[in-house]
Amino acid sequence: MTLETGNISAGAAAVSAMPAADAFEALAADPRAQLVDVRTKAEWNFVGVPDLSSVGRQPVLAEWQQFPAMTADPHFAERLSGALAQAGLGQDTTLFFICRSGARSLAAAKAMAAAGFGNCINVSDGFEGDVDPQRHRGRVNGWKAAGLPWVQS
Repeated sequence: MTLETGNISAGAAAVSAMPAADAFEALAADPRAQLVDVRTKAEWNFVGVPDLSSVGRQPVLAEWQQFPAMTADPHFAERLSGALAQAGLGQDTTLFFICRSGARSLAAAKAMAAAGFGNCINVSDGFEGDVDPQRHRGRVNGWKAAGLPWVQS
């Protein structure tokens, strides 16, 4: 497993980044690690979600922004912290954040690092990845392009 980029400052804490394939390997190796999908409900429903059943869990679905306004949820860190606490996961849990292509998940990871979660990792190529020359996603990089398990919800 290799880090794609170095640490990204989030106040006193830092956020790491790695591509989807390495994130999946890390999730498989650490039974307490958790994947947080920060895309919108529409994306989960129409594009699909990562399937972690092969590693004994499912992703936490927590919208960073809500469609159609796409404004960041000002209570995101509080809501996600509560959901993680209910699942028995604390601030020492390794959290992987994923969105479509890595931008929203980076912002969400920074928010959780600032809230005291010490090991936040952005899935830098996201679920669908970058656009190809035909302006389609899901073929160049990302969770889907890496052939990682996913399901249509």
